[in-house]
Amino acid sequence: MSSTARPCSIAGALQIVGERWALLAVREIMFGNRRFDEIARNTGASRDILTARLRSLEATGVLTRRLYQDRPARYEYHLTEAGRDLAPVLTALRDWGDHWLPGPPPVTATHTCGHPAETVPTCAHCHEKATPETLRLTVTAPGWTLKGPE
Repeated sequence: MSSTARPCSIAGALQIVGERWALLAVREIMFGNRRFDEIARNTGASRDILTARLRSLEATGVLTRRLYQDRPARYEYHLTEAGRDLAPVLTALRDWGDHWLPGPPPVTATHTCGHPAETVPTCAHCHEKATPETLRLTVTAPGWTLKGPE
């Protein structure tokens, strides 16, 4: 049996954004809080940890820094396309927390039509709701099946 872990996009994505402070920093930037002090205040992360996470997110292409003050040099953080593509991930986590954590949701999402927004995976072709029962998984990694290594 192989001691190598299954090739998986989920595992690869978690290597980049799977740490708590990384996703919370992305959340704050999505909320429009782009300065370090705003992100630190709203996440509760220590300055050292937040600095490391922001540097990592920048190095992996999730965000960029933009100088907004010369002396001393101060930066704002902006999401790249890859960072903006995390919106449905954060929305799904928020939806899960709203459903399973005690108490009312601390933040709600409302569409411009005035109704609650939902995160529902759908078929790209027929637009029907996708569920675990309606999805077929195909393993494309050589030497692997859904059960594990061949």
